[in-house]
Amino acid sequence: MRKIISFAHISLDGFVAGPAREMNWIKVDEELFDHISDRIGQTNAALYGRVTYDMMEGYWPHAGKEPDASKHDRDHSQWYSTAHKIVLSNTLKEAELENTTVINESNLAEKINELKQQQGSEILLFGSPSATHALHRLNLVDGYWLFVNPIILGEGVPLFAGIAGRKNLKLIATRAFTRGVTELSFTVEK
Repeated sequence: MRKIISFAHISLDGFVAGPAREMNWIKVDEELFDHISDRIGQTNAALYGRVTYDMMEGYWPHAGKEPDASKHDRDHSQWYSTAHKIVLSNTLKEAELENTTVINESNLAEKINELKQQQGSEILLFGSPSATHALHRLNLVDGYWLFVNPIILGEGVPLFAGIAGRKNLKLIATRAFTRGVTELSFTVEK
């Protein structure tokens, strides 16, 4: 059975974006990009909320082809072009999008559970706080792949909202990076 893994850069106090939805506090470098690229390369499916999907679609299809593209831009652009994209949206129309499945709110649990039953790799839920909150409400997140940044924002967009009751997690991996970011990987104990 496929699993949905929430992948996010977060502040120490659990925010994925600041109060104005800014993410300029996230610390990334080649060391982190290479590590993330290795793991992402093991999957072929990405899940996004509509806002995050629009951001990704506006950048990644062309980023690797730019003359000044970084190694990360080339690698992730290549991965993005072949990955099956799943978008939670009530406004997008699936027929207009290539290699993309659109799921709306009215059939969210049913469609996500169908995807989880299909053959394939884990499905990485990239950022997308609203989509993450919707999946939390339905107990559909199976794990967390978090990059905790050395900052306390005090306010902003939380990753952990919409969770009904306590969730026990099992720590499966940790890693510290030179810029002060710490990776934490958990599975949700069902």
